[in-house]
Amino acid sequence: MNEFKSKFITNSVVAMILVLGIIVSSVVMAGGIAELKGSGNKIIVTGSAKQQITSDLIVWTGYFHTKSPSLQDAYTQLEVHKNIVQDYLIKKGVEKDKIVFSSINTNPYYVILPNGQYTGDIEYYDLNQTVTISSEEIEKITDISRNVTELINEGVQFQSNAPQYLYTKIADLKVTMIAEATKDAKKRAEMIAENAGNKLGQLKYADMGVIQITPLYSNEVSDYGMNDTYSLEKEITAIVHCEFEIK
Repeated sequence: MNEFKSKFITNSVVAMILVLGIIVSSVVMAGGIAELKGSGNKIIVTGSAKQQITSDLIVWTGYFHTKSPSLQDAYTQLEVHKNIVQDYLIKKGVEKDKIVFSSINTNPYYVILPNGQYTGDIEYYDLNQTVTISSEEIEKITDISRNVTELINEGVQFQSNAPQYLYTKIADLKVTMIAEATKDAKKRAEMIAENAGNKLGQLKYADMGVIQITPLYSNEVSDYGMNDTYSLEKEITAIVHCEFEIK
């Protein structure tokens, strides 16, 4: 009898342990499913929008310089060259008030001994000045930038820099581009949700990414954004990151 009672107690304990095990396992599994559902009630997508733009402003700079052992002579010569540059640009159709000259930069160069040691004696002065033109007449200024070295024939040591092409309505365009990128993100999210048998809910969060302005047909991208200023024809790309609810 005692043996039977002992077996009964033992079996009961084992049964209770098994039941408890099943209960615990059910709780763990239920918690896992709930967590899975909790992490799957949202979707994060990236949307983008592109548009081609043509620069509407050109900024061009060039510089010229003179040098002489006499500072006064170098300055006088630079003033003569400045007038030659100005006359040349006006003859090319540039309005006088569009021509902006910088202040004069003065660089003294000292005599160097045969052993490479510098002395306190000035060998000559090098004076240079920059001219800048900002204009909406892009074709005209582009042409000038390419041919202005003709001034060398008039004794002016002139160097032309590459023009910068800018788009002045970029602030207004960004608003439109961001709206288009957000629409693109929503379409992507709807497609993913439908393919998964769900419906798209409300927009919970949106974050604007970088704005890329690149040369037309370029594949260049940067995490920090790009702002191309050396191409007349450009492409602007807006990026947004959106988080939607999933029903």
